[in-house]
Amino acid sequence: MPLLVRTLIDGDSMEYLLKNENGIVLFLVLWVLTLLSVIVGEFCHAMRTEVNITRNFKEETQAYYIAMAGVNRAVAELIRNEAMSQKTRYPDTEEEEKEKEEEEEIKWRVNADIPAIHFGDGQFEVKIGNESGKIDINKADDYLLRMMLKGFDLEDSDKDMIVDSILDWRDKNNLHRLNGAEDDYYRSLPEPYECKDDDFDCVEELMLVRGMTAEIFYGGLRDMVTVYPVGFNKININTASSLVLRSFPQITDDMIRDIIEYRTKDDFRSLNELIPIVGSDVYKAIVTHITLKTSPYFTIKSVGTIEGGQTRQGVQAMVEINKKFKKGYRLIQWVDRLEHQSREV
Repeated sequence: MPLLVRTLIDGDSMEYLLKNENGIVLFLVLWVLTLLSVIVGEFCHAMRTEVNITRNFKEETQAYYIAMAGVNRAVAELIRNEAMSQKTRYPDTEEEEKEKEEEEEIKWRVNADIPAIHFGDGQFEVKIGNESGKIDINKADDYLLRMMLKGFDLEDSDKDMIVDSILDWRDKNNLHRLNGAEDDYYRSLPEPYECKDDDFDCVEELMLVRGMTAEIFYGGLRDMVTVYPVGFNKININTASSLVLRSFPQITDDMIRDIIEYRTKDDFRSLNELIPIVGSDVYKAIVTHITLKTSPYFTIKSVGTIEGGQTRQGVQAMVEINKKFKKGYRLIQWVDRLEHQSREV
């Protein structure tokens, strides 16, 4: 009897143990399935991320080269415009008139709103600027330099200091003007250096000049000046920005708006066309400082986009257009993807 009871107890224990082991196995199976699900989910997420990264990289690369195509197209059109301006014109034939009408649908003008042009799987938008709309910091006289500072909230004494210091920086002697600075001032600074006594090589060099501050330079002055020779000490009314136009004497914001609106349709062909916009008094005050001549130095900004996508990539180039060059132009500066630093050529 004790043996039978013990046997029954042992059988129940065995049955209990078997049931318990089945539960453990089920738990382990479920845990493994859960683990596999997590691994598969992570793998799918990683693959989806990789696919998105690859697609974005592909679209960014496409947009970048579409933007480059825009620069090349703009350069070709500028070379063509230069050739046409120097070509002696004869009465157009019927075919030439038709071609001319087709070409005028897109006007590759400075500061004009050039419509987007389809290229490959996307399109590019181009904006063209010209250095003739800026103040040549190496050639500007005392009056033009003071005019340049008109739009900044500065005391007259500060303007005198900046103007005289710019003139001292670029002249060849060591004699400073009344409010200027030469070696004795710059050597007394905590981090001393010498006055250059030569032309500015880049607009950023203005930051070394006495009286110049980051607020003035980055507050608009940087975009108003150039170091590239324009060939004349005047400002092109067709290519000047609103910042530069604001520096002209007696001019108002309404006049600036009307000038820019006029230029959206066509360039000024004669300086006299300004009179109805600004009036005779303002015209007399600014006429000695303006011109219709352009500089051979052009800035081209091109932005490429992919059809149906949000990816945008931009590049910027400065070129010199001149028929004496083998290709008709020379690359001066290139800004890659716009957020990168520029590289001089």
